Amino acid sequence: MTQTLATAAAVGSARRWAMLGASTLAQAATAVMVHGPAFLIPALHARGLSLAEAGLVAAAPTVGVMLTLVAWGAVTDRRGERFVLLAGLAGTVLAGLAAALTRGTAPLAVALLLAGAAAASTNAASGRVVVGWFAPERRGLAMGIRQMAQPVGVGVAAISMATVAAHAGVSAALVVPTVVCALAAVVVGLVVVDPPRPAADAGARAANPYREDSYLTRIHAVSVLLVVPQFLVWTFALVWLVQDRGWAPAAAGTVVAVAQVAGALGRIGVGHLSDVVGSRMRPLRWVALAAAATMALLGLAAALDLAVAVLLVVVATLVTVADNGLAFTAVAERAGPFWSGRALGVQNTAQFLTASAVPPLAGLAVPHLGYAATFAVAAAFPVLAAPLVPARQERALR
Repeated sequence: MTQTLATAAAVGSARRWAMLGASTLAQAATAVMVHGPAFLIPALHARGLSLAEAGLVAAAPTVGVMLTLVAWGAVTDRRGERFVLLAGLAGTVLAGLAAALTRGTAPLAVALLLAGAAAASTNAASGRVVVGWFAPERRGLAMGIRQMAQPVGVGVAAISMATVAAHAGVSAALVVPTVVCALAAVVVGLVVVDPPRPAADAGARAANPYREDSYLTRIHAVSVLLVVPQFLVWTFALVWLVQDRGWAPAAAGTVVAVAQVAGALGRIGVGHLSDVVGSRMRPLRWVALAAAATMALLGLAAALDLAVAVLLVVVATLVTVADNGLAFTAVAERAGPFWSGRALGVQNTAQFLTASAVPPLAGLAVPHLGYAATFAVAAAFPVLAAPLVPARQERALR
């Protein structure tokens, strides 16, 4: 679906921002579907499932995402962003309906796995809409806005699905992400147009950017390392406040919610900064160094039982998620229109696999080392990431 330059010129600024909004809505809607089942664990447990069984059901959408990210990226490279968004959202709605109508545990897990597999479509396609329609000097800001979708989706799921499940059951709660995804599909169908692509022969389409240099591979490695402190803080901040500092769960939850909002806004700020300085890699290195310093200070403050440790949790949440938009944008820019779908699939798959390993490994570390030492040890990962940032291999934004 190659767009002509005339078609590109006919798409005005308002339409581009509308497509950013539609892409962000699509990503947020699928985030509700993928992360929402985690908030159904109490209801599933009350329905007779053990906590382990309920946890497996809740994890099914995430497994589906990991299995299909690269495949959806390849389809995006060949068929275009609009097709993938509409097909993926439609598949998510169908699987969500199946999950809401089923009664058995195994069929529910299978339906949620298929919902996650379909929902993975938005990860690469929605990002490529942003990269394709925004000029380099506005792309970091636009991608930062799009990257807000995940925390917004998690917040919507936390507020809505747990409440609906408590009052009307699991099936009713699963209607929430299904309806949201259906709404997103309608908006995408009305608003999104495939970005223009340069004409290319078969050789250009087959040119593998991974063979040019180590730029993309190093970004993947940096992102994997930076996921460790991010998910450590995401997973254990609330538990640490309640268990180690004696906070009430409601108060601890408020702090975590504030931290998530700060993290979402931080993604926008860092994205805009990359536009201003004309580089994605220099800010990425700054974020890595800031994450190392913040996690080290958090570990020290927690060990000394200082009140500032609570503020540092908020700062750590902000800093440790700030790299996502930078890395995502840089991968799409370097991989180009014929490979970025697959490259972004690899990027997300690597991050998902690492993120899934952090909670159980940290759960083993905390009883032996304590929260303070575990936070401090996590500072080593961004320290390792900083020198891997391929700043010298970065090209001028274009």
